[in-house]
Amino acid sequence: MRTGRGLAVAAALFALGSAVSAAVQTRVVEYKQGDTTLQGFMAWDDAAKGRRPGVLVVHEWWGHNDHARNSATRLAQAGYVGFALDLFGKGKVTTHPKDAEAFVAEATRDPAVLVARYNAALEQLKRDPHVDPEKIAAIGYCFGGGVVLKMARAGADLDAVVSIHGVLATKSPAEKGRVKARVLVLTGADDPMVPNEQVETFKSEMTAAGAKFEVISYPHAKHGFTNPNADKAGMDGLAYNEEADKKSWAAVLDLFQQVFR
Repeated sequence: MRTGRGLAVAAALFALGSAVSAAVQTRVVEYKQGDTTLQGFMAWDDAAKGRRPGVLVVHEWWGHNDHARNSATRLAQAGYVGFALDLFGKGKVTTHPKDAEAFVAEATRDPAVLVARYNAALEQLKRDPHVDPEKIAAIGYCFGGGVVLKMARAGADLDAVVSIHGVLATKSPAEKGRVKARVLVLTGADDPMVPNEQVETFKSEMTAAGAKFEVISYPHAKHGFTNPNADKAGMDGLAYNEEADKKSWAAVLDLFQQVFR
């Protein structure tokens, strides 16, 4: 009898877990900016009712890969609509640093093109029927972290931006009163690409600009600490850190709970 009851409970839990998992839906979104075809990834909880906040996910310098798509899916599980955008062009994804460097160079050669590609993705997100277009945030990883901070510095109309192991240096510091979004920076204390001097300069910049911001530094974390494949890149400064990954995601969700109340 106990065995039968245990199997019944296990089956019920499995069914419940499957139902919860099945509620998150995803779709590939092909869109264009100028003559460039881009490919994004939308994720939402189909069981949720009504419109909800939308969150753009800006990928690392590797391009639109599983790491970015997984982030969009996790956002959907948390009650948001996640859209992992594409800033390089359909199919431009790599695991090789030299290719990644070339992708970034091409995408940033004309700053206007980068902004246009970001805005093209933003429009895709806002048009999704599950999204409340008045409640939008953006998170970015590494290269993407620099992109979302660029948008915040330029006065983008966003509720929040989160830079996760992103570069903080800029040639165009925020002007006083320009930053509208809440800004959260999650960085690794042992990240050689974002040394402490860069972090302190960023804090001074945000303070002078009158921005509402927070910086959290994770001990022993290097660049790319949220990407499980970071260690495979063959670069000493990159490494996955499970503790920093979990804590940083909790910080992201905590911020969104605050701004989207």
